[in-house]
Amino acid sequence: METALEFLKKAGVFYLTTTDGNQPKCRPFGIVAKYNNRLYICTKNDKDCYKQMIENPKVEICAMAGDDWIRITGEIAPDPNREAKEALLEQNPFAQKIYSIDDPHFAVLCFRQAQANVYQSVGQIVTIPMV
Repeated sequence: METALEFLKKAGVFYLTTTDGNQPKCRPFGIVAKYNNRLYICTKNDKDCYKQMIENPKVEICAMAGDDWIRITGEIAPDPNREAKEALLEQNPFAQKIYSIDDPHFAVLCFRQAQANVYQSVGQIVTIPMV
């Protein structure tokens, strides 16, 4: 069975939704990784989306690959460990053009609790493992 990580990698671009007060905010992301058996994303800690995730860790990710789409609903938390940053950079060579391991603004976040559902073109909804 495909994992959420594999689905997101196949999609290439996925959309992360946070909240700013009572207003949803959605933006494209493309960097995702597996570390310590959890799904990770990254951003800069001086961006609004990071601040929104700290204030309210409940987020959703949505992406489409082929005729199917995925919704990941869960809670996210920053992981300050250097090893998590290294894993994300190793798994995403493109990220190395944007982020540096020693950049004080480079932040990685992991899903602590999450559920991934794939909505298939045949009308089925399938819950899949995160990683």
